[in-house]
Amino acid sequence: MDVTKTDVNNTLANWQVDDSRIRATLGSVGITSPNQLASMSGQSFFDAMFAGELPSPPIGETLDFIPIHIQGGKAIFQGRPSQQHYNPLGSVHGGWFCTILDSAVGCAIHSTLPAGKGYTTLEIKVNMIRALTKAIPLVRAEANIIHVGRQTATAEGRIVGPDGKLYAHAITTCLIFDMQP
Repeated sequence: MDVTKTDVNNTLANWQVDDSRIRATLGSVGITSPNQLASMSGQSFFDAMFAGELPSPPIGETLDFIPIHIQGGKAIFQGRPSQQHYNPLGSVHGGWFCTILDSAVGCAIHSTLPAGKGYTTLEIKVNMIRALTKAIPLVRAEANIIHVGRQTATAEGRIVGPDGKLYAHAITTCLIFDMQP
């Protein structure tokens, strides 16, 4: 299926509207206390973060990406690849790909966890399909859970541009554990 320039421009315009809307509601950048995290389900945590009641994580400010939607085992993050993220070869460093994907797949899993449960990445595998540069103004990392069990969870994600092109894809395994208040 061919994507027209109009389709790309419409998608980009919609993504820019989403970006402005979410940035207006996110609270300050900071860290939520472990006690507060342990007392909330994953979905409650994200709902409070999107409402500006809890801080958004500093990594998003550092690497210029934000969560757009997190609910029910799905997560969408949106980022601006820019020159500050470049490697010596003149394209976005693989660490940027990995970090936005790790955030998306991890949050997809976190959104399904009950209060008192936490997670950490055990493994993430990222395949970078094509280079990113500042010529692509926005990309999305879209993630879905594959399986959430008692001790481990898996999820998959992909980075796409407004033209629908795939830039990278990933799979993760996370450890689920009891959080200590």
